[in-house]
Amino acid sequence: MRAWQLPAGSDGFDKLYSADLPDPVAGPGEVLIAPKAWSINYRDFAVAAGKYFGGVLKAPAIPLSDGAGEVLAVGEGVTAFKPGDRVQGSFFLDWIDGPQKMGRALGDGMAPGMLAEQVVLPASGVVKMATSLSFAEAACMPCAGVTAWNALFEGGRPISAASRVLVLGSGGVSMIALELARAVGAEVIATSSSDAKLTRVAALGAAHTVNYKAIPEWGAYVAKELGGAHKVVEVGGVGTLPQSIAALAPEGEIALIGILTDGEPPHPRALMMIGGSIRGIFVGSVAMAGKLNAFVDAHQIKPPIGATFSFDQAMAAYAHAWGPDSFGKTVITRD
Repeated sequence: MRAWQLPAGSDGFDKLYSADLPDPVAGPGEVLIAPKAWSINYRDFAVAAGKYFGGVLKAPAIPLSDGAGEVLAVGEGVTAFKPGDRVQGSFFLDWIDGPQKMGRALGDGMAPGMLAEQVVLPASGVVKMATSLSFAEAACMPCAGVTAWNALFEGGRPISAASRVLVLGSGGVSMIALELARAVGAEVIATSSSDAKLTRVAALGAAHTVNYKAIPEWGAYVAKELGGAHKVVEVGGVGTLPQSIAALAPEGEIALIGILTDGEPPHPRALMMIGGSIRGIFVGSVAMAGKLNAFVDAHQIKPPIGATFSFDQAMAAYAHAWGPDSFGKTVITRD
């Protein structure tokens, strides 16, 4: 089979190379999948650069956590899946349900990666696709989609039609969160440094858009002019966290997801004044993926795909996802 790999010691996605590898075989409790589409997340760049949690890759590794395809075969004891089923992988293979459980994470160099023509996964880490989605659309869900679902609907403060939700930027997590929030009738506020991208975000249903270059104190603007956010999908990290705190409505929650920006950690005093909270988000469980897919089918949600590349153009897909023209999800599909 063909696969894309990163070498041991990789320090960037430019080290990606194509390889011919033996076809894998499903063992007991495992499922053999032929992925038809994949999507790229920010963490995939950290893995390629050797800056993810496991550090520099110790051996050649197939990248990407996000892929969707068809079941080719199942191993002994597997009854939940059969050949022909349309499935996706689960970002965390061992967090099935309940409280957060760290463990194997697809595409990190220590667990299987999805960017190959065939992949074997444990059956417990496989999820049936939303029936309303194409393979390309379903490939957007394992990381970005589940992260957005966890941020909005899990924990002690799930959103409702009465909520105002603030999303930062126009990346995959933020744009899927926008669509999920709109599906329950929530009001969405979105930020970006690009007016052109904000126009696209408004077309997806954002009620208010804020150019954070034009309004540097956008957090105070959201609080004073727009009533404040009951939920902030915080993908920026420490560098944007002070503004996100300033944007909160009383008793609002920041779903802390990102590590994109650096800066000085904010003083928590502001949270005390409004009864606000910060909840850490690290993707989500297999059960959350199932709930997300049921919600997607019920509301006919389509994740925004900004660009699509063929399997042979994987390097170009990475470059696009890293570049300034990226919007929503960048997807790779089988030729």
